[in-house]
Amino acid sequence: MLALSARWLIAGAESAIEREASSMVRESESGVPIQPVYGPGDLSGWDPAEKLGEPGAYPYTRGVHPTMYTGRPWTMRQYAGFGTASESNARYRQLIAHGTTGLSVAFDLPTQMGYDSDAPIAHGEVGRVGVAVDSLDDMLVLFDGIPLDEVSTSMTINAPAALLLLLYQLAAEEHGVPADRLTGTIQNDVLKEYIARGTYIFPPKPSLRLVADVFAYCRAELPRWNTISISGYHMAEAGASPAQEIAFTLANGIAYVRTAVAAGMDVDDFAPRLSFFFVSRTTLLEEVAKFRAARRIWARVMRDEFGAKNPKSRMLRFHTQTAGVQLTAQQPEVNLVRVAVQGLAAVLGGTQSLHTNSFDEAIALPTEKSARLALRTQQVLAHETDITATVDPFAGSYAIERMTDDVEAAALDLMRRVEDFGGAVEAIERGFQKGEIERNAYRIAQETDVGDRVVVGVNRFRLDEEEPYEPLRVDPAIEARQAERLARLRATRDRAAMDAALAALGGAARGTANVLYPMKEALRARATVGEVCDTLREVWGAYVPTDTF
Repeated sequence: MLALSARWLIAGAESAIEREASSMVRESESGVPIQPVYGPGDLSGWDPAEKLGEPGAYPYTRGVHPTMYTGRPWTMRQYAGFGTASESNARYRQLIAHGTTGLSVAFDLPTQMGYDSDAPIAHGEVGRVGVAVDSLDDMLVLFDGIPLDEVSTSMTINAPAALLLLLYQLAAEEHGVPADRLTGTIQNDVLKEYIARGTYIFPPKPSLRLVADVFAYCRAELPRWNTISISGYHMAEAGASPAQEIAFTLANGIAYVRTAVAAGMDVDDFAPRLSFFFVSRTTLLEEVAKFRAARRIWARVMRDEFGAKNPKSRMLRFHTQTAGVQLTAQQPEVNLVRVAVQGLAAVLGGTQSLHTNSFDEAIALPTEKSARLALRTQQVLAHETDITATVDPFAGSYAIERMTDDVEAAALDLMRRVEDFGGAVEAIERGFQKGEIERNAYRIAQETDVGDRVVVGVNRFRLDEEEPYEPLRVDPAIEARQAERLARLRATRDRAAMDAALAALGGAARGTANVLYPMKEALRARATVGEVCDTLREVWGAYVPTDTF
């Protein structure tokens, strides 16, 4: 009887533990349950050779390089650009002096949309969210005194990416730097603009043709340049879950590769220069799992669908930026903690380069001090912790490996749904990705509003009164100064040479020739960004979105 009672007590205790454990189960950002405890049973039938491999070897789950950060740390980039080219140039010099090893250029909204600063549609937006670049003259000022053969430059530009790349190359030529010494990346990922961000110019099909022309041009002229940074970051900022972020990003990547292959390029001639761009959130464990899953999926796609032979064609190399959408205007100093956790997640996930946001970016453009603190965050991670002492420190973790499998499965399911539409472009035209992201964003907003999702300083742990903070402001007179520069440019350039170059560009756009060659000559003749984009708009038209899904 005593033994029976003991067994009953033990069974009752086990039931209580199970009920408690069940109540502790949380869902990940991707909607996958996170168990309070993981063990060997969660990896039952799990094949380390298939799932993990070795660092620097297929399927690259453990990283794209054998030594990762034990040899040297990631590239520390800082995303900057505001006002005029001269103001941004001064900030770049400061960042380089503080130890930045790679620059990331932010362009203002008119530049991103292919309009000049004096266009009526640009009024009120010149220099506000990035630097205004209207012509080669601005690009020369932007990089004046910066050793372009020593600094890697990333440019966050999409629809007019080809133009800004050519302006960078022309600026390098005038500074005496040959094209084969230039290293960096253009984002050039226009498909995600139709999904999440909205800075598109042309319809999807001619936009894809322009991307393919960039691939071919860089293979011939800029061999060290990364031709595209296929971006999930902006989808995440719009509300995508980690699984949605990598699923829709990789689906876009597949569309770009298919376009290039259909244009007659061999996959191994351009795929090694593809790169990706992801967000890093505060949910550290799932973010690490997300990065590992993305590498594994891409390696299999490149091997199995495209038959890539070059190992570099199968590597998913990516840049990471910490999550701007998770920064708060309330108690902005708390963002320093958020950014440190997000940066740690990116490093533990194996990023190749990292931008850490400044703590005041939810309020305005970062000050010099806040930008320096953001860089110092990376330097502390690289030099004061031991996370660079060993490759892939989470490998074999029951929790991480199971979460990697779960994120991978969720992402693959979404990718299959995209394929059911016929691919990324067709799904975009039906509004599928946009609709899925918007539903997830609504879910997040609801959870935050009712308090189920805690945001420190916003719906919990609030202050009765916020401390005053003086942000950096953009001078509204910048717009007038840019208009004056454009007026001088138009008055002094060789109009006949520019018109001839623009006519040649229009002819190439109507045909099948690579448009970057005549585009470069037009920009060399001091055609403006707006004039070049208008020439292409006349041929290709402008995209008008439709929500049909």
